[in-house]
Amino acid sequence: MLRKVVVGLALSLGLVLAPLAAEAQRPAKVPRIGLLFTASEPAGAPFIEAFRQGLRELGYVERKNIAIESRWAEGKPERLPGLAAELVRLKVDIIVAGITGAAQAAKNATGTIPIVMVTVPDPVASGLVPGLARPGGNITGLSMLGVDLAAKQLQLLKEALPKVSRVAVLRNPQLSAHELMVRKLEVAASTFKVTLQVLEVRNPEEFDGAFGAMTKERAGALLVLPDPMHLSHLIWIAELAAKHRLPAMYGLVDYADAGGLMAYAVDVRHNWQRAATYVDKILKGAKPADLPVEQPTRMEFVINLKTAKALGLTIPQSVLIRADRVIQ
Repeated sequence: MLRKVVVGLALSLGLVLAPLAAEAQRPAKVPRIGLLFTASEPAGAPFIEAFRQGLRELGYVERKNIAIESRWAEGKPERLPGLAAELVRLKVDIIVAGITGAAQAAKNATGTIPIVMVTVPDPVASGLVPGLARPGGNITGLSMLGVDLAAKQLQLLKEALPKVSRVAVLRNPQLSAHELMVRKLEVAASTFKVTLQVLEVRNPEEFDGAFGAMTKERAGALLVLPDPMHLSHLIWIAELAAKHRLPAMYGLVDYADAGGLMAYAVDVRHNWQRAATYVDKILKGAKPADLPVEQPTRMEFVINLKTAKALGLTIPQSVLIRADRVIQ
């Protein structure tokens, strides 16, 4: 009789513990991060790698304790809303948005999924957050301060080319940040005694016409505002500037490596690497509303002396000594 009782108790205990054991063996849910890019995949590869590096440094291993869903707009901002909605339908845990347009598309698609912006020039003026210290809502991340940088870029261009009086500005009317940058440039232009020629380029097919207009209006230099669409065409744009004998300042350092004369910009790769820390904090329970928006800590000024020589220019020593990197 005692043996039957013991066996019965064992069976009952087994039935109770079996679900608990199965629950213990069930793998933990792997958080999914949605990445929303305006650029094409090849152009955005260096940035996503910087993001992955940041995750690795924090102990995340892709396909083990974190998963990444990437969506690429291929340089077409109008595709962003649909891609953002797709990430929401996938029920990702966090959306990481590259630039202003991507962050705005993500914000319009969800008011609950946390959003980490990475290179937004002015999050407050763009209406993404009410303030940098306490962003509120479901959005936080990193600013690029590109709006203020545009004026600094114009200043450096003028210092490198003191005789320049007319500067062409290449902007994309589809990017709201460019409108803010142009406003800053118009104020700075009067200070530096230059006239601006603002040219709009929405797609690569319009580059030739824009450069032709610069030549026709006798622009003495060029300022290219940062645009994800350009990432796939850096060398081509630098070659067009060289062909038209236009010394140019660019808003992405990659241009100088591609043959552009000068670039002064935020270290975008560093921003992407830093974005991983926001993802980590949110996954550990922090609320985006309580995480201050981080302003850039790394700026880079690059001068390509090989290009300067080809253009017959001598960059003043006062400008050269301020460069973080000089390409010989």
